[in-house]
Amino acid sequence: MYLFLSIILATVLAYILWIVDPFVAGIVGFGIVVGCIFRGLYLLNDLHKRISKFVPKEDKAQEVYNKYLEEKETDV
Repeated sequence: MYLFLSIILATVLAYILWIVDPFVAGIVGFGIVVGCIFRGLYLLNDLHKRISKFVPKEDKAQEVYNKYLEEKETDV
């Protein structure tokens, strides 16, 4: 419901701006699109930071070293 209402309001705003001045409408539209992209990237970065606290990054060197130690223990 809210998405549909937002689409309708954005269409009305775009139409009004286009009637007033197409150049201003283009600038405002570009600002809205770029602002949404930056906001989405910010939210994705925040989400990544929160998730990475719970799931530690696998260190390949440490993993290989642990595997080497396990193989060395089984050989002895």
